[in-house]
Amino acid sequence: MHAEIVATGDEIRTGALIDSNSAHIADRLEENGVAVTRHTCVGDDLDYLSALFSEIGKRADLAVVTGGLGPTADDLTAEAAAKAAGVRLDLDPSALHSVEAFFKARQRTMNAASRKQAYLPAGAQCIHNPVGTAPGFCLKIGCCQFFFLPGVPAEMHRMLADAVLPQIIERTRNNRLFYRNRTLSTFGLTESRTFERLAGFKKIFPQIKMGLQVQFPAILVKLYASGTRDEQLNEDLAAAVRWVTQEMGPYVLSQQGDPIEKVVGDLLTQKRASLALAESCTGGLIADMLTNVSGSSAYFVFGGVSYSNQAKIDILKVSPETLKRRGAVHEETAIEMARGAREISAATYGLSTSGIAGPTGGTEDKPVGTVCIGLATPESTSGYRFHFWFGSRSMHKQMFASTALDVLRRELLGADPPRF
Repeated sequence: MHAEIVATGDEIRTGALIDSNSAHIADRLEENGVAVTRHTCVGDDLDYLSALFSEIGKRADLAVVTGGLGPTADDLTAEAAAKAAGVRLDLDPSALHSVEAFFKARQRTMNAASRKQAYLPAGAQCIHNPVGTAPGFCLKIGCCQFFFLPGVPAEMHRMLADAVLPQIIERTRNNRLFYRNRTLSTFGLTESRTFERLAGFKKIFPQIKMGLQVQFPAILVKLYASGTRDEQLNEDLAAAVRWVTQEMGPYVLSQQGDPIEKVVGDLLTQKRASLALAESCTGGLIADMLTNVSGSSAYFVFGGVSYSNQAKIDILKVSPETLKRRGAVHEETAIEMARGAREISAATYGLSTSGIAGPTGGTEDKPVGTVCIGLATPESTSGYRFHFWFGSRSMHKQMFASTALDVLRRELLGADPPRF
């Protein structure tokens, strides 16, 4: 069974509103054994809408359409569906009851415009909307079974789960395909170098599709499998994950697609260790990343943004002589920053960054994109210098922050420091 998804509305077509509905629907359909072959977006135009529904009716088994079911003049989906099906719009008693019940439950009077939502194509089956005013409906157009749902995400999610998916599961019960996917997150290699490392994947696992997705500065390795035997799919994917992990080595962050901040947090939790930060060029970005993870208070104890040299001296106890001799962007300075953060907070680990995010401030020996990272552990201190060549200040800051966390991650794993 092949399905298509249609998102309607000028706000979607123009990019004024991000279409999250299609992604959710596709995920749920694939999860339930229905292959999605096409996503389409169309504006609020009766002729375009009806023509699209007619086209889909000739090529797909199933279609889910969102949007255009409201009370206003530009809500044209029901009219377009009726035109494509060659039927009239009728006042549907079940739909009218659904709209009236919504207003009654909230002790409000239904206005005349809302009554428009109860007009459905003749022969359509009403889909009750428990959280909004606009009912949905299902209708056969050509050889395709259409499900029309509101565009409001909360309403669509509920109706898809309660009314649409059970019907789809019943329709596919005897010839169901299972779809499974896995995502591994990696950091430290470019997309092209990641592809080179995994070049042999297709030959070894011809039954699994692999794709790479840049989620800067990480690279996600996406694995997709489909078949009639769910247990076999899971076994095949597990083998593929093991192979990718072996080929990528320490560049793999997580076999579950977790971001680096969660991976580091989990490692700190496992070791019952804590972390203090001293950030300069990253401006608190590392602290923000860490504290976006629920439960981070268990291991993150202190973060300081020491942007000026004087703050480095006064708060982190960086030696004035080091700053005079080495400058703010240097491994020795970063080491003293990390040591200072660890000492004033009594954390297990201290981590620091000092660099030049650009676009100004670079020199011949310290060009834009240079970052120095310091790490203080219970046993020792280490300093690292890296240079990146990204086009924007924000990209440099993101890369600096992730690289610092990767330095700590590899320390926690007992692996070699990162190399770029």
